[in-house]
Amino acid sequence: MRIFNSIVVMVVCLSLFTACGIKTDKNLSRSELSLSIWNQKVEYAGALKNAMKKGDLTPKIELNSLKSKENLYALGAVGYLKGEVQIFNSSNMTTYVAANNKLQFDHTHNKNASILVYSQVPKWLEFKIPDNISSRVEFEKYLKQTAEIHGLNIEKAFPFIIEGIIKSNNWHVINWSAEDKIHTHKKHVQSGIHNTMKNTPVVMLGFFSLHHTGIFTHHTTSMHIHFMTKDKKIAGHSDNMIIGENMILKLPKIK
Repeated sequence: MRIFNSIVVMVVCLSLFTACGIKTDKNLSRSELSLSIWNQKVEYAGALKNAMKKGDLTPKIELNSLKSKENLYALGAVGYLKGEVQIFNSSNMTTYVAANNKLQFDHTHNKNASILVYSQVPKWLEFKIPDNISSRVEFEKYLKQTAEIHGLNIEKAFPFIIEGIIKSNNWHVINWSAEDKIHTHKKHVQSGIHNTMKNTPVVMLGFFSLHHTGIFTHHTTSMHIHFMTKDKKIAGHSDNMIIGENMILKLPKIK
């Protein structure tokens, strides 16, 4: 009798679980499941090489055109290189240097961008970054290997997230002078606010590509990374970093 009662209880519990609309990947409908999978599409506007070599700083996209996109992740430079664009899950965390040389946020979509790369990612999968991964170069190798194992086609661009307490992060928010016609990465960094943070909780958004050098990655790396601190007080472009312990890598869910 006890065995019979246990079976009845299990059946009732399972029925309630389904009736209450509690869903996992296993009982999602095909259409619902497809909505949680990344469409493996990365889009961009503008090109780094046009700014660096041709001095073309004109806006190439209005952020307002992306306002209705769900699960949007984007990074780039504000029009005329007057700030840094970073959008996390459709939340705009764009930063710029105000007249008093203080960092300011613009959470609207009223600005435009000279360079922007973006993608819509409904769901991410997490991977613990091994504690022996420290430098940016080491992380890039780890990222490439992990993405391949995960099933991503590394011949195509993809976004990623790093989350946790970063040991060190060199960062800047550009504030380029229209009068300066000679572009270097060093001058870009020094044109606005720049600093190094230590042992700080962050969320970092990056895009990886082997084939977009001079478009949205620099010639020395296959990654372009921006960040925001967990307290949302600082956001901008990450120039170099040292990975902290127990940090998490997130990659788009593809299956």
